[in-house]
Amino acid sequence: MNSSPTQPDTEVAARLRVALGRLNRQLLQRQSEASFAQLSALFVIEKWGPIRIGDLAQREKVAAPSMTRTLSGLVAAGWVQREPDPEDGRSFMVSLTPGGAALITKVRNLRTAALVQGMERLTGSQLEALHAAVPVLEQLADEVEPKQR
Repeated sequence: MNSSPTQPDTEVAARLRVALGRLNRQLLQRQSEASFAQLSALFVIEKWGPIRIGDLAQREKVAAPSMTRTLSGLVAAGWVQREPDPEDGRSFMVSLTPGGAALITKVRNLRTAALVQGMERLTGSQLEALHAAVPVLEQLADEVEPKQR
């Protein structure tokens, strides 16, 4: 195997996909009291909110009734608030409450701590390789990101 590759390698790409998938699943399992769908919606609301329910459903790629159910749980838990849409009286805008923002912070901190805990078991050379790989992985994420329609 070439120690200094200059061309994309299908085997390396497959291994990277599997490793990143496993790592992502392990981090997602470190959730708190919110479901995966609820946390995903909270992260989108944080980034794009206040946001209309229909726009949130579209960004999450789910049907509006599914998003309405997800939001009902978020509102009941006190993580999201609904407000009338100032431009359309038939619609609502949703935004994070302080409790929702705190939950997002908690989840991020738990996931970061899990990564740090794993990193503590790496050797110095492995940590150096990881530090060098992060900007490359960030660029790769930008390159394979689906284009907005």
